[in-house]
Amino acid sequence: MPIISISKLSKTYKSGFTALRDIDLAIQRGEIFALLGPNGAGKSTLINIVCGIVTPSSGTVSVAGHDIAVDYRAARRAIGLVPQELTTDAFETVLNTVSFSRGLFGLRPDPAHIERILRALSLWDKRDSRLMTLSGGMKRRVLIAKALSHEPRVLFLDEPTAGVDVELRQDMWRLVRDLRQQGVTVILTTHYIEEAEEMADRIGVIRRGEIILVEEKAALMRKLGRKQLTLQLQQPIDAVPTDLADYELALVGDGRELVYTYDTRAERTGITGLLTGLAAAGIRFSDLHTEQSSLEDIFVGLVREEGARA
Repeated sequence: MPIISISKLSKTYKSGFTALRDIDLAIQRGEIFALLGPNGAGKSTLINIVCGIVTPSSGTVSVAGHDIAVDYRAARRAIGLVPQELTTDAFETVLNTVSFSRGLFGLRPDPAHIERILRALSLWDKRDSRLMTLSGGMKRRVLIAKALSHEPRVLFLDEPTAGVDVELRQDMWRLVRDLRQQGVTVILTTHYIEEAEEMADRIGVIRRGEIILVEEKAALMRKLGRKQLTLQLQQPIDAVPTDLADYELALVGDGRELVYTYDTRAERTGITGLLTGLAAAGIRFSDLHTEQSSLEDIFVGLVREEGARA
């Protein structure tokens, strides 16, 4: 059973703006799920609905088996949220504000747990410092510590590394990996491709309030290992010769180009055999080039394609 189940979720504001359209999404226990999309795509709206901050127009959401509308308190108890905004209690100390966050969920004090979190985030030496004296990066660490104070089963990171230093980014990813080892499910929103590539088990792409792709990162990475060889023919042909059918060639450009897709990580690419077969079939080419898609290319292509449909 997924730890988060979202069905037919939509959100339209009073202004008439539709932020989400019929979102269906299931997130499994213990996975790291990255939600990619440009600014304004609906990433934060989706997170805020799951966390009970924004009310949906229609659809259902359950977290750890609890419907967010029917059993709000239990659902919210399972969630830790690290928002984009650096809103903190300026005059409070690091230790007190993190400990207080735990108490908000009705949990007994656990100094050892709070210390573990602060040490993991390099905040222990700052535990008695007032938040107003901290740098932006340190304040971001405090937000993460607050989100983890009540030992949530699901952690949302909304644009977690926007404007943070490299050291914090590395600390954060180390912590995320540790949390996954402990069975915590982590959902992060980002428009940084490399974050998804570095951390995620699965990647979802959202565009104009609609999920346009959900795929395992490994499957996407297999696509990254595929290259296309394009041969520009001296003379156009009407069809690919049957003797070359095994290469699954695509005939494009009014018969003037042949495109061969192959796996760069395979023992044999098949290119030598293909060129031999073309020569035997009497097909000559004047030029050739290869190209390889990156995760960035896939993402940009999807977004552009969806934008063209709108």
